[in-house]
Amino acid sequence: MGSLSCYNDCKHNYQNAMQDKLDSPMPWIGMYIAAALVVCALAMAADAFHGFRSKMLWFPCKYFSFNATSLTLLAVTLKIPVDLTADTHGIRDSLARLSCLVFFSTAMANFITSLGSMDDNEMLLNLGALSIMIITVIGNVCIHNIQMRPYFVYFQVFCEEIVATGFMFISLVMFWSSALTILTTRRYIECKYQEMRKIALDEEKVDGPKFPVDKLRLVIKKYWVMAVTGCPQFVMSRSVTCTASGLMCVLLALTIAGLNILKMGLRKDDIFSAYKWSINWILIVQSFGMAFGTIAPAFRWFAAARYKCSDLNRKSFKNELKIETYWIQRLVVWRESSLPLQVRHHKWKKFLHAVRRLVLNCCIGVQILLVWASKLVLLISASFFHHIKQLKIFVIGASNNNGGSESGGDAQ
Repeated sequence: MGSLSCYNDCKHNYQNAMQDKLDSPMPWIGMYIAAALVVCALAMAADAFHGFRSKMLWFPCKYFSFNATSLTLLAVTLKIPVDLTADTHGIRDSLARLSCLVFFSTAMANFITSLGSMDDNEMLLNLGALSIMIITVIGNVCIHNIQMRPYFVYFQVFCEEIVATGFMFISLVMFWSSALTILTTRRYIECKYQEMRKIALDEEKVDGPKFPVDKLRLVIKKYWVMAVTGCPQFVMSRSVTCTASGLMCVLLALTIAGLNILKMGLRKDDIFSAYKWSINWILIVQSFGMAFGTIAPAFRWFAAARYKCSDLNRKSFKNELKIETYWIQRLVVWRESSLPLQVRHHKWKKFLHAVRRLVLNCCIGVQILLVWASKLVLLISASFFHHIKQLKIFVIGASNNNGGSESGGDAQ
């Protein structure tokens, strides 16, 4: 009996020693996670700086775009949420897990406009990789939460991670929704550009080959406006899905900032973390990364809402929420087209056609619902800014009236 107890103690000590040996490189793993976060944060900051410097406040994606490099870096930053074996149950670990999910959503909101400058094949491959990555992350987070739910000190941690993964999934659906409209939108933009170019050329023929300086400036400005507004990334940045994504990014950033402040006192007493000292670097870099990453989505949302604010009363509420045909045109074409597979058996062919029609009808319904919700978000944002503007005018007018009445009383 004593020998069995001694054997169990030795086995337990051996397992603990092995686990300590496996956990010893965790701080350095945390540092390469922090390094990947730094690269992503600097790329987003460079895009923000480029947008301000070139006065393109729709912030085109130049340094941090939707490509294989960005997806690989983001996959490294998701090491903490997808790790189911490491002991990451401390307060700082749970905050880092949540911040990783929010950081990923922030990155997606940044490079959503780069969909406009991609060809169909490249877009499909990258969207497939992004979908696999997000579904894997959501699966791992759900498994972790289900297994650890009885041991969570705070039920709030469980809810926070579920909400963060929910926003990641919504961002993925927005990516697919935006991608479905790009081909149709490109053709529409090209058609409109050719119409505007023809009008400009007709005006030039009327004025003759020689322009006065003022007329030449006007023509150059006209062509510049045509070139900028015809840019696919600019059109994507003004789409309702991109606007809704920007607002979602702002709300997530404010939420994570609030959680950092609330848990600041608890983090001082938290000494348990498998990543040890490197977890602090991860949290610091995540905070700066989300701050830099929120700039572009916030400005896109703000610019679209302000522009909509000046156009509020020109349409009825029903017309504001009307879904344009280009949002669902590609899905409708796929639904009405013939099957790409050659099926000889009539019943199987009919069955496959019915299944495809059902799936595409569901996709059309989701697309309509998402665009409708995005339009509603933009309308509410515009109404909010409109009421703030009216309140500001009222306050300034009231203060001017009070100042005038006081000066009149002094004169009397």
